[in-house]
Amino acid sequence: MDNTENRMKNTKQLLKNLIAEESGQDLIEYALVAALVGLGAVAAMKGLSNSIGNTFNGVGNALTNSVA
Repeated sequence: MDNTENRMKNTKQLLKNLIAEESGQDLIEYALVAALVGLGAVAAMKGLSNSIGNTFNGVGNALTNSVA
């Protein structure tokens, strides 16, 4: 066999191995779930930012008034 035929066989074997390989599939699924949870958390925080800010301002004002 010449060098080109060896490369072709090696490439075909590599592609077969990559197609049959499933060990990284779980990691990709977990990464996608983590990304979706992160996006959901960011969206929820943006929606609640005004409410949380108003609550902290109210607590700060109440503490200021109670000390004075």
